[in-house]
Amino acid sequence: MGGIMGVAAREKCRTDLFYGVDYHSHLGTRRAGMATFDPEEKRFCRSIHSLESSYFRTKFERELPKFAGQLGIGVISDTDPQPIVINSHLGKFAIVTVAHVENMTELEKELIDKGVHFGELSSGTTNQTELIALLINEGKTFEEGISYMFDRIQGSCTLLILTENAVIAARDRLGRTPLVLGHKEDAWCAASESTAFANLGYGHVRDLGPGEVVSMTADGVRTLVEPGDDMQVCSFLWVYYGFPTSTYEGRNVEDARFISGFEMGRTDDTEVDCACGIPDSGVGMALGYAAGHNVPYHRCISKYTPTWPRSFTPSEQSTRNLVAKMKLVPNGAMMQGKRVLFCDDSIVRGTQLNDNVADFYAKGAKEVHMRIACPPLIYGCRYIGFTSSKSDMELLTRRIIGDLEGDPNKNLDRYASTGSPEYNAMVEKIRARFGLTSLKFNPIETLIESIGLPKEKVCTHCFDGSSCFGCKHGK
Repeated sequence: MGGIMGVAAREKCRTDLFYGVDYHSHLGTRRAGMATFDPEEKRFCRSIHSLESSYFRTKFERELPKFAGQLGIGVISDTDPQPIVINSHLGKFAIVTVAHVENMTELEKELIDKGVHFGELSSGTTNQTELIALLINEGKTFEEGISYMFDRIQGSCTLLILTENAVIAARDRLGRTPLVLGHKEDAWCAASESTAFANLGYGHVRDLGPGEVVSMTADGVRTLVEPGDDMQVCSFLWVYYGFPTSTYEGRNVEDARFISGFEMGRTDDTEVDCACGIPDSGVGMALGYAAGHNVPYHRCISKYTPTWPRSFTPSEQSTRNLVAKMKLVPNGAMMQGKRVLFCDDSIVRGTQLNDNVADFYAKGAKEVHMRIACPPLIYGCRYIGFTSSKSDMELLTRRIIGDLEGDPNKNLDRYASTGSPEYNAMVEKIRARFGLTSLKFNPIETLIESIGLPKEKVCTHCFDGSSCFGCKHGK
């Protein structure tokens, strides 16, 4: 996914920017970058580093003194190198994005046919953030260019632009990804995660609305484009992506996870001895489940953090699988002879779950029950790229549907309907495949209730295939 942070201050912004970007490390694993504008030298100071061999702070800490100036932006990215620095009729600017552009090839060809050239290539392909910058350059002003870009892309884009005088912040037209304003004396900031605010002294002011564009300086925030009414914020922010202390649209991540678990525990008639969360994102749900089901919470599995930093993920798939396994350490003393219920955020491909269940039984668990915070993932994400590295056919559910139907694309609406015969057959086949004593997924109604926003304001495409309002940028 990725996360961004921008700061406008009266004094040097580099310390707030550095630690603020670091607080987004759970959102991306590939690259990170920072840029500031030095008003004395009249230049942009920029660095980009890979995160595939180490974590954010080790890459930027030693060069922090070079980031002069009071204005800055930074990014933790799961896509291409950022920030991009551009010189155009709009002036010189740097840009970072949290984006997923489905129609990249079409837009790239259109721009090339118009005589526009691309200077940033990533692994031989066009840099998505540069494409977005070039679309913005089609406007006479930044606000006009951002609106034009929103009209042209299919997918989503939230961004920060650093000019010589301000930081411009724009949230995706349908608000699929968040952008939150923070303030303290003599400084303003905009961030994907409000978690970045507290330890840096910023107060949570408000969320930018869908499609809203603002200009931020140390003196305040000025609205350039008013927010729209339609919103499709990603439900997976509360299920998986979001840090527990972050809040989006007035709904705290940990609170939403606790409520969803409590409701599932309250209505579940399964007899178990204890509940446990799969770290990290399953813990809040499991605490809620334990409270709702009136059973103790036991740490039957812990995450080993001292040598496995949160942003370190190797680029090679087999090594990623090994790292995922090595981070989680089961505790046999807490599960020996017990009926243990584990809570997790989701099941995507099932690779890690297969290893976990085998470990739980090997450590002496009498029964292994699994509860999942969201409905089964039936459709790949087309909007923020949550499952963009996987075809729909790599989703465990699609492979199961293929086994049951002979066609992984058949009757998807029935498999997405909680309680239907097809849904029940799919869940039972998943349960049997992993050797689980029982398996249940939260229904979409419980997920929406725990988030606390109207269903029409939340994107649930990966669960039910729904699209937004029939608009072209949501197709």
